[in-house]
Amino acid sequence: MMLSRQKPATGPGAQAPTKEKAKKKKIPKLDDFLEARDYTGAITLLEFTRSSGKSNEETDMWIAYCAFHLGDHKKSMEEYERLTKNEACHPDLWVNLGCCYFFLGMYPEADQVTQKGPKSGLQNRLLFHLSQKFNDEKRLMGYHQSLQDVIEDQLSLASIHYLRSHYQEAIDIYKRILLDNRDYLALNVYVALCYYKLDYYDVSQEVLAVYLQHYPDSAIAINLKACNHFRLYNGKAAEAELKSLQEMASPSFDFANDLIKHNLVVFRGGEGALQVLPPLIDVIPEARLNLVIYYLKQDDVQEAYNLIKDLEPTTPQEYILKGVVNAALGQEQGSREHLKIAQQYFQLVGGSASECDTIPGRQCMASCFFLLKQFEDVLIYLNSVKSYFYNDDLFNFNYAQAKASVGNYKEAEEVFMLIQNEKIKNDYTYLSWLARCYIMNRKARLAWELYLKMETSGESFSLLQLIANDCYKMGQFYYAAKAFDVLERLDPNPEYWEGKRGACVGIFQQIIAGQEPRETLRDVLQILRNTSNPQVEYIMRTMKKWAKDNRVPIQ
Repeated sequence: MMLSRQKPATGPGAQAPTKEKAKKKKIPKLDDFLEARDYTGAITLLEFTRSSGKSNEETDMWIAYCAFHLGDHKKSMEEYERLTKNEACHPDLWVNLGCCYFFLGMYPEADQVTQKGPKSGLQNRLLFHLSQKFNDEKRLMGYHQSLQDVIEDQLSLASIHYLRSHYQEAIDIYKRILLDNRDYLALNVYVALCYYKLDYYDVSQEVLAVYLQHYPDSAIAINLKACNHFRLYNGKAAEAELKSLQEMASPSFDFANDLIKHNLVVFRGGEGALQVLPPLIDVIPEARLNLVIYYLKQDDVQEAYNLIKDLEPTTPQEYILKGVVNAALGQEQGSREHLKIAQQYFQLVGGSASECDTIPGRQCMASCFFLLKQFEDVLIYLNSVKSYFYNDDLFNFNYAQAKASVGNYKEAEEVFMLIQNEKIKNDYTYLSWLARCYIMNRKARLAWELYLKMETSGESFSLLQLIANDCYKMGQFYYAAKAFDVLERLDPNPEYWEGKRGACVGIFQQIIAGQEPRETLRDVLQILRNTSNPQVEYIMRTMKKWAKDNRVPIQ
């Protein structure tokens, strides 16, 4: 069947077009794009105007402006640099160029060109931030005094508070602005970020939800939500939150892509760290720190140190990590200098007003006293935070060592037994401390079993010495004798014979006193037979005579 028209397309019977259809579609103007914050549309129109030969200086200025707001700071910089080559250029262009340099990390260049511009609120704010980057406290306070009670200046002040880890001061400013400007929804993200830094992850989530209700596709907000989930739950929960961000991100959204790649490494416990993190070291500040953490977890302390040695710490996290690396290197190399540096970093963080009452701050003070071997003080700080680390193997490892160091062997043994990490449980420090706890708690047999499970090495020899001496000191002569016997066979040192002789005599006395089973005498005689020292015959003769008189079978 052929389709036919009911009305002619042209001619008298054709329907006249309505006035609306007859109207030409309105071509959007630059102001329309800018008002809608459609910088991609705006820059497309501007580039078209320029390519058609109708541009002027104002067109170029708007292209630079739009490129900056699209995050393409390099393109914006190139436009402003070209414009400032004109001696009669607009004076404000210098500050705008300074902003580009700042966002590209070119701080000396930013400072130089910004000084050329006229005094303004933007110039003062930019120089204020540059002073922070230069760690110039005197200059910072100078620009601080020039800040006005206007929103832009107060937001700059809040950001400096944030960068200096004064999170509560930043929150106070943001909340004060929000009281009068409820529609400034982005401030909720800043407040949530501050709460995240203060370890109030639940509160951060609540504040963040206000913004996500209006902008559910925000890369920064979704990323922060994922980070909160990582802290509150685990890496899998965090990764699930990032899934929507991964689907949304595009190659043009470089910052989000870099952020996703970086955080996925963290959420996955360091998986892919060597492939992902090195190129991001100068892009995302945390990338260097997380790569250092990865090297520490791989026991590659030297690589961790190489990566962080030239970093001038400015945040508590950087001071802590630098302290941990120096402590690890100092213990590995036996370097007092590195241990002293670590102790100073820990004391600096733990003693600071902003960190002294935080969990990391108290851990730092505990670490400082640990390195100073002041274990009573270590326990004061660790006891105050132990409820947060019940299942944390590293915390329990340090906590148990501190307990044992002050002689509280019973509790130390209990904490050592909570540790599940196989790497820690195979570490000589763990084995030696646990053996000592067993011996001090009169469980020498368990200490001996720890030795039997070890392969022959320098560490097993050291553990034997510890068992031999500690068992002797605690009057657990049977296992002291067994340990000295093995030591003597491995190294015919006269001291080991003397220790074995004393331990064997000690067991004999305990057998006579009824404190040890009589059958143990058979083992004692066998231990003595392993020595060729002439004193052995006299000691064995005495023991055999007693056994015969008391009808103790020794064959």
